[in-house]
Amino acid sequence: MPKLKTHRGAAKRFKLTGTGKVKRSKAYSSHILTKKNRKRKRSLRKTGFLDKRDEKGIKALLPYA
Repeated sequence: MPKLKTHRGAAKRFKLTGTGKVKRSKAYSSHILTKKNRKRKRSLRKTGFLDKRDEKGIKALLPYA
């Protein structure tokens, strides 16, 4: 059976943790930052985790992660 290809777009956006959760970066943090308050921008810096319902699809795109 041939090797599976990793979806490169997904590989740049998601990482797997040791326990098997999928890490992601939060959206809305790149521009128009003047109208967002300090607390909101600070929380956008933190990593988010993918919902359990979405994990199966993303893990299929990252076969060797």
